[in-house]
Formats: sequence, structure tokens, C-alpha cells
Amino acid sequence: MADQPFRAPKGTRDILWPDSARWRALVDLFADVAGSAGYLEVIPPMFEHVEVFRRLGEATDVVRKEMYSFEDKGGRTIALRPEQTASVVRAFAEHRPPVPWKAWYAGPNFRYERAQKGRFRQFDQVGVEALGPEDAHLDAEVIALAWRFYQRLGLRRITLLVNSLGSTDDRQRYVAALRAHFEAHLDALSEESRATLDTNPLRVLDSRREADADLVAAAPTMADHLGDDSATHFDQVTDALDALGVPFTVAPRLVRGLDYYVRTTFEFAAEALDAAQNAVGGGGRYDGLAEDLGAPPTPGVGFALGVDRTLLACDAEGVFEAPAAAVDVFVVDATGGNLAVVLTDRIRLAGLRADRSWDDRSMKAQMKAADRSGAALAVIVGDDERDNGTVTVRDLRGDAGQEAVTLDSMIDTLRARLR
Repeated sequence: MADQPFRAPKGTRDILWPDSARWRALVDLFADVAGSAGYLEVIPPMFEHVEVFRRLGEATDVVRKEMYSFEDKGGRTIALRPEQTASVVRAFAEHRPPVPWKAWYAGPNFRYERAQKGRFRQFDQVGVEALGPEDAHLDAEVIALAWRFYQRLGLRRITLLVNSLGSTDDRQRYVAALRAHFEAHLDALSEESRATLDTNPLRVLDSRREADADLVAAAPTMADHLGDDSATHFDQVTDALDALGVPFTVAPRLVRGLDYYVRTTFEFAAEALDAAQNAVGGGGRYDGLAEDLGAPPTPGVGFALGVDRTLLACDAEGVFEAPAAAVDVFVVDATGGNLAVVLTDRIRLAGLRADRSWDDRSMKAQMKAADRSGAALAVIVGDDERDNGTVTVRDLRGDAGQEAVTLDSMIDTLRARLR
């Protein structure tokens, strides 16, 4: 029995063309949106000392259950990054760039969790982080950047939810109130939520279990526990979003899965996706994280958007489609010499995408390859064309027919036809 071929590990997959081209186009578009606001790219390592990610919260599922950690050959405990905010803030703490420091990133993260549609163990995100100012208007700028990105993709069914988790003191008071509320009805909580309550009462609010629904609905809200400064900050954020024309809904029970968030928190949901799995991104303020990672106290705010979920939302709305073809022009050469090499190179140097056939195949086989390539045009050269210093340009997708043109006019003809 022949050996079975190797397969990608569970929870991972290969991204082939045309999906890979769509992926790259999404990242390029995000870079353009972030760059328009002065955010510059940062590329952090894909693994860190495990202590960097423990700042996410020892009680979070990301740290307790999902993080890939291992001992390297030097005896150091290393973790593959489960998210990038901690890595970016560690880079800030290490290099101390001047503030405000505005960075964007793109790349893979790793979490050991149940693989399902739109959720993988290796998954990509794009995001921004802004460190330095405590200004509520920066929160609004960050949120609006994500909103404008979704608009540029063509998405129209995105919902923005916003909330405030208050200051560290506000949050501690709220957690105490939540704990008291749920402990008073402990027998009515699901077994899973009772376990969550022991480690992080805020996460009980995320429960989608029917047994917990009434208790979660009756739970205290953060708004009732905000101090004056936090309430004023949140009002300034929502006022700025109104001024920017960014629609939002205040969600009093919205929390985030990582412990470093304070004050502003937000989430984007795609209405076109199943309600149970429709979160496509989110973020918030994390004013204590830089200090935890060795920097002077430095406020920060940012977001991360899931690439897979975002593309699923694009599929559901029929926008931002994958490219139809890998090349614009396909060179068909029946002369058997170097002409195909030269013509293909000349077309590429002119800024057009071009390919050709190989292994001295027949004209018929080359034309089939040209059709399969998806190219709009074929440049055909045989013995007669070679002797006359011409090529034949043929329309492969429409009804424009073909014409013989000189080598000197070939590029202008191709550009005109491809408009």
C-alpha cells in the first residue's frame, strides 16, 4: 500500500491562489487605510518569552487552555503568539519610540482551540495600536479606522458595539458586584459558568448557554459602576463617533476576552454571518499593559480584525471578490526559439502580468493553456510573424478578435485592449 501524502496539521490549511491573492489584497488595503492616518508597519516575532503573554491574564482561556508554549533548546519557555497586541507593546517597551507611537500589523497567530468555519489554530489578523495619548478622541480615531476599512472592502452589514469597562478601580467594583450577583444564584448557573465565575466573573457575561440567559440578562451593568472620569471619557468617545458619522450601539454587557482592557471596549459583528460566530474584530484601551511589560506608564488603544471572518463576511455580502485571472497576457510561441522568453519579459517590464507555455508544446496545447490561464489576451508568434517582425494579439475573453501588430507597437496595443 502506497504511503498516504502528508496533510496540513489539524486547524491549519494551505491558502492557494486565488484565495492567496485576495488575502494579500486585503492586507494591502488595510495598509493603505492605516497609513492614511499615520500608522506605520511593525513586524513582531511569531514567538515570545511566555511571560509576555501571561500579561493577557492567567485566568483567560487564551493563557490557560489555548496558548502554544514549549521549552526551547536553551531551556527558555517560549510561546507562539496567540495575539499581537502584547508583542507590539513589548516592542514599544523595548525600543521606546517617541510617542504618540502609531503602528499597524498583519500576520498569523496561534491558539489551540476547536477548529470550525472561520476559526483555525493558525489564524491571521490585521490591527493597529496607538500608544501615548489618553485622549478619548484617539479611541474614536482607532474605531473609525476599522469602520472605514470595512467600508473600503464594500461591507455594509457590519454592526459596531461599544462599551466602557471603566478604570481599574471601576472594574474591580464591577467584578465584585458580578460575583455577588452570580453567587447568589449559583445553583441556577451552568456548570461551565460556575467554573468561569471562580476565575473571571466578567467572562460569565459571554455565556450563550440557555441555562445562563436569565441570570446574565439580570446582571449588573458596567455603566452603573463607572466613576466620573470614566463616564466622561466614554461620553467623549461616543460623541466623537457621532460627529464622524460612525453608527454604533452601546452594549452594556460587552466585555473582551483579555484582562488588560480598561475604559473603551468595542466589537464588530457581521450581520451576514451566523449570529453565534459573527464577531469579525474588536479592541479597546489597555492603559496598564505597557507598564506591565517594562515601559513607563503609557496609555494605549488598538484593535485586531480577523482576516478569515472578514473574508467570510465579504463572501456573504458578495463583495471584495478574488481575482479572476493570475495574468493579463499569455504568450503562445510556435517558433521553438528564444522569442517567447524575450516577449514575455518585455511584457512584464511594461508592468503587465504575463506567462507562457513550456516544454515546446504544440500550438493547440499552448492555446488551451492560454485559455486556462484566464488571461484576457494572447500574444501569438509563429514563423511568419517572426520573419515579419510582428505578433498577433488575440482577444481570449471577448469579441474584439485579433490583429497583427509590430513588435514596437505591441505594448501600446496590449495596454489599449486591457483598459
